[in-house]
Amino acid sequence: MYAKTVQKYNKKGVCANFYVKKCIIFAGFIFFLYFCRKFVFAVKRDWNYILHHLKPWVKNVLGGIGIILSAVVVAHIFPQNQAGQIEQTVAANVVEIVPEQQQEEVAPPEPEGHLVTYPGRSIRYSEKFRDGQLKHMKAAEKNGLQPPPANREEAARMHNRLMHIYTCKYYVVEDLTHSVPYLVPVAAKRLNAIGEEFSDILRRNGLPHYRFRVTSVLRTKDDIRRLRKSGNGNAVTNSVHNYGTTFDLAYTKFDKASITDDYMTDDNLKLVLGQVLLNHQRDGHIYVKYEYKQCCFHVTVRD
Repeated sequence: MYAKTVQKYNKKGVCANFYVKKCIIFAGFIFFLYFCRKFVFAVKRDWNYILHHLKPWVKNVLGGIGIILSAVVVAHIFPQNQAGQIEQTVAANVVEIVPEQQQEEVAPPEPEGHLVTYPGRSIRYSEKFRDGQLKHMKAAEKNGLQPPPANREEAARMHNRLMHIYTCKYYVVEDLTHSVPYLVPVAAKRLNAIGEEFSDILRRNGLPHYRFRVTSVLRTKDDIRRLRKSGNGNAVTNSVHNYGTTFDLAYTKFDKASITDDYMTDDNLKLVLGQVLLNHQRDGHIYVKYEYKQCCFHVTVRD
């Protein structure tokens, strides 16, 4: 890139003197044609007229040639000096740019500290957590709000039937755009129980304290309508999120809450959260659907 830039500037530096040289040559050529024309007319008259004008004609021609030679010499000497000055200027101001295809991919820096892991068995999430929509809906209609709130104003009037959930030592409630942080009491208690067990497993294995993230909670019908307009194909008209019995837990991002050099990977923390949900599922407390596209565990309480 630097060489091309210098070459470009060198061409521009030579360009001005090149045109000056061309102009001088052109002027000399016109001068030459003028005297050739004068010479031709003289031939037509007589040889005496030729001899009479020969000396001044030769003098003028030689003078024109001298001017042209001088211009050529100056044009060859001056651009070299100017090109050197331009190259120094470009070298001081031009930043070398590496073409995109030649840039080396830089790996993200690894976290500082010591990597620790939960020694649990791997889980086939799509096989273990595949409770269908009908199961979720049946449990939601049994334990949730009846009728579901149509909008957020209506949901606010149901405050005596709902519990507000917020960021605590067990989990982080994200900034919700298409839901409100409320659950029916049985669902709020189950969420806290899941968070407590998740924290307890980390503590018993000597692992740093992390919190999982709650990404979706109660949705009104208006929220679902806006979500569908935004292009989310998973937002069905009659959603289990309408009843306040369902919450989504992200499995790709966790919040470290302890000050320690030890750290865990998101995949390993996903294993811990999956083990907790599997325990509650086996005990008959929840239904779980593994959401691949939304990167979350879709959880509905049963009791």
